[in-house]
Amino acid sequence: MTTLHPPEFPAGKFVELGDYSPEERDELVSELSDVPSVVRESISGLTDSQLDTKYRNWTIRQIVHHLADSHVNCYIRFKWALTEASPLIKTYNETKWSEIVDARTMPVDVSLTILDGIHARWAGMISRLSEDEMELSFFHPEQMKDVSLNEALPAYVWHANHHIAQINWLRDQHGW
Repeated sequence: MTTLHPPEFPAGKFVELGDYSPEERDELVSELSDVPSVVRESISGLTDSQLDTKYRNWTIRQIVHHLADSHVNCYIRFKWALTEASPLIKTYNETKWSEIVDARTMPVDVSLTILDGIHARWAGMISRLSEDEMELSFFHPEQMKDVSLNEALPAYVWHANHHIAQINWLRDQHGW
């Protein structure tokens, strides 16, 4: 097999939506709700050896665990924004988290269970928020700006799609 050169953004680069309609918000919430099942579909039938195949710097296993880590963090960011005035969020080093033994070795089912619960709660919460609540924000110290929940929602839907596209790219390239 020739050396694979995975694209940096297999799902395309993130494009900010700006203002979007209530119908578009409903579609984003639906996509967010579907993330766990789409991740399951993308890894369905993969062996441990295949789960340990790298896409650039992370294995598929690490990608699945990263999605759980990242989306738990964002869910908490939403809760902070809903309960505090522009709270300063805590960032984390995604690369170092992916190197911890759980992300490198644990079965992906553990993180799929986390994704099931987080996405059910997160999507259920967002679908019940008012437009005013969606304008609430948290302060992101790496971006040095307030990020509204309206801005964060499409970013995290893209984030999931980005990582799912990485997994699907590997499957396509290897014929899995």
